[in-house]
Amino acid sequence: MIQVTPQMRILAAVEPADFRCGIDGLARVCRAALGSYPFSGTVFVFRNRRQTAVKVLTYDGQGCW
Repeated sequence: MIQVTPQMRILAAVEPADFRCGIDGLARVCRAALGSYPFSGTVFVFRNRRQTAVKVLTYDGQGCW
C-alpha cells in the first residue's frame, strides 16, 4: 500500500500512457511530458488509452512502486 502524506505532490498525466513500457517507460514520461524528476517522491498517475486501467508510480527511497 502506498501511503500518501500531505507533503507529497500528485501529478496526473492527461494523455494516455502505453502500459507495455513498464516502470522505465513511465519514468521517461515523467521526465519528458510532465517535466518532473521521477525519483523525487512525487506520486504520478497514468491511465491507459481505453480508460479502463490506472497505474501509479512513486519512489520511496529504495525503489519504485
